[in-house]
Amino acid sequence: MAISISLTVNGSPVTANIEPHTLLVQFLREQLRLTGTHVGCDTAQCGACTVHLNGRAIKSCNMLAVQAEGQDITTIEGLSKNGELHPMQAAFRECHGLQCGFCTPGMVMSATALVATHPNLTEDEVRRQLDGNLCRCTGYHNIVKAVVQGAAGMQADASSKAATTV
Repeated sequence: MAISISLTVNGSPVTANIEPHTLLVQFLREQLRLTGTHVGCDTAQCGACTVHLNGRAIKSCNMLAVQAEGQDITTIEGLSKNGELHPMQAAFRECHGLQCGFCTPGMVMSATALVATHPNLTEDEVRRQLDGNLCRCTGYHNIVKAVVQGAAGMQADASSKAATTV
């Protein structure tokens, strides 16, 4: 028996009919066609499905879509604005923080949420804080470098926006 949910996804209001057992990751990928959110392990261990729920990083394979009722969801597709990459996305590209790219959306989503609450991270802190995101290809060195560079870019972006609103 389908139920109706309403939420905001990437800044746009969404209303949909879903089965009560639908996972948030399934809803995003299958109904909204936002396929940047990946399904890796289905057990909330790898972090490939990470999205933001009201600005906080969560693993969408571990949450029912109905639990997102009335909430604000941001996926990897919602980070870029006006065709420009988010500073963290740009840093992952510039620092070669990806190889196959499967874990990258979840890494970027986790990193942006992390930096929003801890803007001045050391490389060791980045390694510890991203332990819920697994990468099978890179060895993490360039991912850590990208997060540190992305954090600097996010701070510069915030400073620039603050200066233009004063």
